Amino acid sequence: MKEYAVRRGGRGDLADAAAAELDTPMWGGASGVAAQARLCYDDESLYVALSATEREIRAENTRMWQEPCEDSCLEFFFCPVSGDRRYFNIEFNPKGLMFLGLGTCIGDLVRLWPLQDDLFAFRGRMTEDGWSISYAIPHEFVRRFFPAYDPRSGAVLRGNFYKCGDKTAHPHYLVWNPMPEECHTFHCPDHYGALRFL
Repeated sequence: MKEYAVRRGGRGDLADAAAAELDTPMWGGASGVAAQARLCYDDESLYVALSATEREIRAENTRMWQEPCEDSCLEFFFCPVSGDRRYFNIEFNPKGLMFLGLGTCIGDLVRLWPLQDDLFAFRGRMTEDGWSISYAIPHEFVRRFFPAYDPRSGAVLRGNFYKCGDKTAHPHYLVWNPMPEECHTFHCPDHYGALRFL
């Protein structure tokens, strides 16, 4: 199991956080795509930055109920409380279409719709050779579903980072913490890595 050290810091400190490489291809090759993730936290939020090197970006889905994973997509799944198999499934495409889910597996995953459009304060950027996103996950939002959520020094949560693109020119599926081939899905909380809060 891989481990990522989540350092204290605000959103502006994400660029200095250590990079978690999404370097394990699942269900086929990587098609020349590479991706990284970074996390940090403060008393208000958990901050997430994901980036991809990807020349043929697909960014077509923009409407409610469409799926970011059909486009070029970067994802973060995490279990906010140790011992609880429920996890948040957060996906974004380059245009800011978000999928936010909560469940224990793909079979019982429920899609959530935040009442505030800017709750996660998503920021996206496209470049000649890729794209990136960053956002904040307010602790107050997480505690609505997980009252025991306590992101502080010494806490260890489970999570994983993903890069995919179901309908891109070259479909690809990259993960940070490897999972057994028989999972056939990213929705396997038993195979997430460790997120250790410093």
